[in-house]
Amino acid sequence: MDKNKTNLRALMVQGTTSDAGKSVLVAGICRVLARKGVRVAPFKSQNMALNSAVTKDGGEIGRAQAVQAYACGIEPTVHMNPVLLKPNTDVGAQVIVQGKALEDMDAIGYNSYKKVVMAPIMESFDLLTREYETVIVEGAGSPAEINLRENDVANMGFAEEADIPVIIVADIDRGGVFAHLYGTLALLSESEQARVKGFVINRFRGDIKLLESGLDWLEQKTGKPVIGVLPYLHGLMLEAEDAINIQQVEKSENAITVVVPVLTRISNHTDFDPLRMHPQVNLQFVGKGEAIPPADLIIIPGSKSVRSDLAYLRSQGWDQQIQRHLRFGGKVMGICGGYQMLGEVISDPHGIEGEAGESLGLGYLPITTEITKHKQLKQVTGLMTLPDLPTVPVTGYEIHAGVTSGISESDAPIHLTATTDGKKDVDGKIGIDNQVFGTYLHGIFEQQQACDVILAWAGLSNIATLDFAAIREEGINRIADAVEQYLDLTKLGLIIE
Repeated sequence: MDKNKTNLRALMVQGTTSDAGKSVLVAGICRVLARKGVRVAPFKSQNMALNSAVTKDGGEIGRAQAVQAYACGIEPTVHMNPVLLKPNTDVGAQVIVQGKALEDMDAIGYNSYKKVVMAPIMESFDLLTREYETVIVEGAGSPAEINLRENDVANMGFAEEADIPVIIVADIDRGGVFAHLYGTLALLSESEQARVKGFVINRFRGDIKLLESGLDWLEQKTGKPVIGVLPYLHGLMLEAEDAINIQQVEKSENAITVVVPVLTRISNHTDFDPLRMHPQVNLQFVGKGEAIPPADLIIIPGSKSVRSDLAYLRSQGWDQQIQRHLRFGGKVMGICGGYQMLGEVISDPHGIEGEAGESLGLGYLPITTEITKHKQLKQVTGLMTLPDLPTVPVTGYEIHAGVTSGISESDAPIHLTATTDGKKDVDGKIGIDNQVFGTYLHGIFEQQQACDVILAWAGLSNIATLDFAAIREEGINRIADAVEQYLDLTKLGLIIE
């Protein structure tokens, strides 16, 4: 390594709130350092999210850390997010440690378990610091959540254990940015306050001169420097860690309408980012109490709790609206849990996702699913053939506990030619006179040709092919450009000029 590039082993980015910009800032810093030839890796000790990714070695991590690894130019591993919590009720979650699911725990049980989980967290962090020159660490939520500070492994508890410096980011677009930063610092212990090296203000709109008096006040009151002020980046595309992103590009006149019902435990809604950014797709998310509007395609998304979300779908009347949609010739697609719902029966004899039992599916595909203790985690590539359309390459990843029966090699629309578990297989089902299509593959729209064929199947003509990988790359570079222009990384020792 060129010693003039960096002398900082690790830096942690914490936020005053969720969605303050931690994930984006980490991705931006990672890309800046990677551009300068620094071997850098991302890390988040504990993540709570239903958007996840599968690593090549068959582990499961938060989606944000996979994107950050991409920003570094490296392959994601389970050590970049050693603890992932996937909520399956309002008070409980599946606990995943170093890529593998352990068990479901309620909030009180997990709070006690945090004493145990710090060991694998530190093991993963130490491994990364030995392998890479610098590790950029993302916190979770806010370090000032008093009720969560005991046995903390996500914010200052980890920073103290790892003995690393911290910067705190706040979103000025929400309002109250100075109260957020000043109050967060005030609620930390003396040793934690000493660990904070400065502040970053995110999503600023307007003339910076109007902000300068506030910046001076903050620095005088806290004794901490403002590392920089990042502008609001309009039209920025980067996969969200958890919240659904509804921002869209301008749509063309021949756009088709795609509707996604938002389930209570919707998982991997980043599946729909390529559609959201497509100029010929009017993507609409439908929430609680809302009716499904007229559409060309309805997509039932993945779910962490399939049977309970199927009951929720019915409680909203969406099952009847889907039935009417099909009667009028519309298309329906299911991904992962949504695919299971389209079948005849979903059984959970061991109570893996809730109470043990069995639910009748929507009945549009001749398949049955049993929820099993072993979760399928793999990256896949293959070929997809939808009726009367050309065969195209397809890529994606599988994250599901269900084993589905009723799929045959002769009529499966997807033939997997390579998987990370080394097995060739088939996936998916077509039903109801070619109106219904189900698949286990998350990320299926990210492959350009596969996305084009599915949109053609849904009725879109004269398709303008979207390069989603190029859009993601542009988004990361925009963040990195802003970090280089507006943040003084030399103050942190990340870059030595």
